Amino acid sequence: MKNILLILPFIAVLLNADLSVNQIEKMISTIHLKREGVKLTKLETTKEPFVRLEKENNVTKFVTPNKTVNLKLHAIVNGKAYINREWYDINSSVMGYELKYIGKRGVVLRNGNNIKKLFLKKKRDNLILWEER
Repeated sequence: MKNILLILPFIAVLLNADLSVNQIEKMISTIHLKREGVKLTKLETTKEPFVRLEKENNVTKFVTPNKTVNLKLHAIVNGKAYINREWYDINSSVMGYELKYIGKRGVVLRNGNNIKKLFLKKKRDNLILWEER
């Protein structure tokens, strides 16, 4: 009796699975049809979909993030950083960020709570140390 109860659901599934070869081929042909996507011009004009919540004086407001900033560290020479083809000292303003730290292999930029760390790509080629005599 228990065996019949276990086999019965499988038989019901098999009886309801009445897909023919023609139906399967039709489904496959609809999958292979080229779908029209969103045009690039439409994507360029859309707003940023992600928002951030900020609480200020017990009032919650939606803040849309700024566009991402492309920053690239090219070199570090004598305590100065060459970022995006310009030289910067500590506490300099770099595209909305403040340069907080210059190390041997990288720098730290800060904009409020946002912190970016930039590192040199090539280990030997970009590091130049000058000594004063």
